[in-house]
Amino acid sequence: MEEAARAWARVKRRLRAEVGEDVFTSWLARLELAGLDEGHASLSVPTRFLKSWIEAHYLDRILSTFQSELPAVAAVSILVRNALRDPSAVLRRPAPARAPEASPAAGEPSRPSSPVPQPSGEERGEITGAPLDARLTFESFVVGRSNALAQAAAERIARNDSGCALYNPLYLQAGVGLGKTHLLHAAGSAARLGGRRVIYLTADRFMYNFVAALKAQTSHTFKERLRGIDLLILDDVQFIQGKTMQQEFGHTLNALIDAGRQVIVAADRPPNELESLEERVRSRLAGGLVVEISALDEDLRVGILTQRLAAVRAAHPGFEASAAVVSYVARAITTNGRDLEGAVNRLLAHATLTGSAVTLETAEVAIRDLVRNREPKRVRIEDIQKLVASRYNVSRSDILSERRTAAVVKPRQIAMYLSKVLTPRSLPEIGRRFGGRDHTTVLHAVRKIEKALSGDATLSEEVELLKRMLQD
Repeated sequence: MEEAARAWARVKRRLRAEVGEDVFTSWLARLELAGLDEGHASLSVPTRFLKSWIEAHYLDRILSTFQSELPAVAAVSILVRNALRDPSAVLRRPAPARAPEASPAAGEPSRPSSPVPQPSGEERGEITGAPLDARLTFESFVVGRSNALAQAAAERIARNDSGCALYNPLYLQAGVGLGKTHLLHAAGSAARLGGRRVIYLTADRFMYNFVAALKAQTSHTFKERLRGIDLLILDDVQFIQGKTMQQEFGHTLNALIDAGRQVIVAADRPPNELESLEERVRSRLAGGLVVEISALDEDLRVGILTQRLAAVRAAHPGFEASAAVVSYVARAITTNGRDLEGAVNRLLAHATLTGSAVTLETAEVAIRDLVRNREPKRVRIEDIQKLVASRYNVSRSDILSERRTAAVVKPRQIAMYLSKVLTPRSLPEIGRRFGGRDHTTVLHAVRKIEKALSGDATLSEEVELLKRMLQD
C-alpha cells in the first residue's frame, strides 16, 4: 500500500501539471487513494457531484496516468467518502446485478421486501439551490468607493417591483473576499422578501443539478423549472466547464433574459477572459451591466473593521480595540475582507484568552500571519506576449505562429513559462492563447525554461527582469 500511495502522489503531481492549477484545484485536488486490491485502485471524493463529473471527464486520464506510474493498476473506480460505511468497503467492488429470485413456494414464509428507494429532488427534476445566508444583507454591507456601484445596482435589482428586468444580466467581477458573494446573498434575500421566486446557485450546484437531471432523464423538467423563476443568481461562473454544461448554461441564460427574467452573475474575471465558456455566452454576459469591485481602499477597510468590532462587542462587552489599533490593522492588511475578519477574530482570541487589553504591540503579534505584501498586479497573457516580443525583437504574431526558428522558439517558450508562473491560467488555456497549441507543448516549454534557468545566470536575470516589468 505504501508503494501505491507513493505512486498516487506522483499521479497527482502529473495531473496538476497536465490540466493546470485551476482545473486541478476545482476538480481533482480532493481525490484520495482509498485502496488497491488485485490491480483495482479505489479513489474517493467528498461529494456525488464530484464523482459524476470526474467519471465523465477525467477517469480515462487518471487511469492512464496511474498505469504509467504503477503498471499493476488495471482499473480505477471513484467512491464517495461519506457513503463508505466501513473501512473495508473501499476494497470491495460493486456486486454484479442478479436476476430476480423466484417467488416463494406455497407454505414458505415470504421475506420482507426491501423498501423501494424514492427518487431525490434532483432526480425528479427539482432544483436544489444553495441556501442564502441571512446575515449577508444590504444593511450589513459596508459601502465604499470600490463597491458603491455594485451595491447600488444589486439593491436596485433586488427591490425592483416594476416587473421589468434591469441591467440584464448584472455581472459582478471581483477577486476573493471583496464582497461579491455578500451582495449576491443580499440581493437574493431582499428579492425573496418582496415575493419573487429566487434561486441562488454556485457553479458546482448548477452543474450537479443538471447532471443529476440528465441521469434521471428529467432534464426537460429541470430546464422548465429553472426558466420559470423570477431571479437567478449564479456565483463563480468561471468554474462551469464541459461543452454540454456550457451549452445548457447559455440556453438557460438566453431563455431567462429573453423572457424578461432577471439574472445576476458573479465571477473572478471579466466576461471576455472566461476562456472555458463559449464566445456567444461570453458576449451575452458582457451585454449586460459589468461592474468590477476593485481592491478595498483604507477607508473601506476601516469601515469593515469598525462594523466587525461592533458586532464582537455586542457579544463580548468587555472587549475593546482602540482607534489606533483599527488604523494599524487597516493599513497592515490590504488584501480582502476575509482577512480583516480573521484579524478581528485573532484580536478577540488574544483579549479573551490572555485577559489583557489589545494594544498596538499585541495587535502586531496577533495578526502577524495575516500581514502580506500588497497584491501583485494582475498580469495578462497578452501583456506577456507583447513585452517578450519587444524584448527579443520579434513580433507578437511570430510568437503565435508555427515558425520554429531559434529566434522565435526561445521567446515563445519564455512567454509560455511566464504565462504559467504569473497568471492563474491552466496549461490548456495558455496553449489556446498561443495559437491553439496543445497543453503538452506548453508543459514542454515550461519545463525547458525551468531547467535552463538553473544553469544559465544570464537567462535567469533576463526572466527576472521581465517579471518585474510585468508586475510593476
